Amino acid sequence: MKTAILTDSTAYIPKELRDRHSIHMIPLSVNFGTESYQEEVDMTAEQFYTKMNERKDLPTTSQPPTGMFVELFEKLAEEYDAVLSIHLSSGISGTYSGAVTAATMVDHIKVFPFDSEISCMVQGFYALEASQMANAGKRPEEILARLEKMKQSMRAYFMVDDLTNLQRGGRLSGAQAFIGSLLQVKPILHVDDKMIVPFEKIRTRKKAINRVNELFKEDAEKNKPMRAVVIHANRSDEAEKMKREIEDKYPHVECLISYFGAVIGTHLGEGAIGLGWYMK
Repeated sequence: MKTAILTDSTAYIPKELRDRHSIHMIPLSVNFGTESYQEEVDMTAEQFYTKMNERKDLPTTSQPPTGMFVELFEKLAEEYDAVLSIHLSSGISGTYSGAVTAATMVDHIKVFPFDSEISCMVQGFYALEASQMANAGKRPEEILARLEKMKQSMRAYFMVDDLTNLQRGGRLSGAQAFIGSLLQVKPILHVDDKMIVPFEKIRTRKKAINRVNELFKEDAEKNKPMRAVVIHANRSDEAEKMKREIEDKYPHVECLISYFGAVIGTHLGEGAIGLGWYMK
């Protein structure tokens, strides 16, 4: 059985890496008023942050239409027997549900939707692992079993400069304790039960980053092979510094740098930074 690997644009896997691993991508969109852009297709992360800083209104985001999924699945059916469709958490977007619905509307390819329960390059780790297995001839059921095992050690924490965008966009669960005067706190967030929820309140950006590093240390000091990624919203210098520190301290950790693109950046805002990892 020949299996295609599909993910959505919020995995933020660079095109060169997607092409090298034969990973297909379906884009979400970011909307500035009446102008709509498919992220990673019509708009890069850099272009997004520039445009967002020029506008006063908060952009909105939208998931791929079901018809776009159907069209893509039918196109993949020309070459593949099955497709493993890996998407951002169903608790923050309807993209996964769209893939599930579209799967019932195609006849010539078997679709295996997978809810990563996360987003960004942490979601991308699932797609990269799946592509390696698919290219080695593994069946979809074997790949899904491996992805479920990865979930057991998958972790991600991120800090935002403030919660305004998440609050206004309705993407933050359990946020009442953070709203109002606490918007100036540098909160650490994570995804729990598929939703973005507060993890800890931290008073300064430096202390918040240090706390994320402490959480990472708890797993890294087990000295097992790991894969990690530093994710940033237009803070590349800060991300590079975090990556160097991880590599210097933990030679057994493979560390990458990625970014919060347009759709996720809409909700987190510029300045967000995060760290995700899993045990290989």
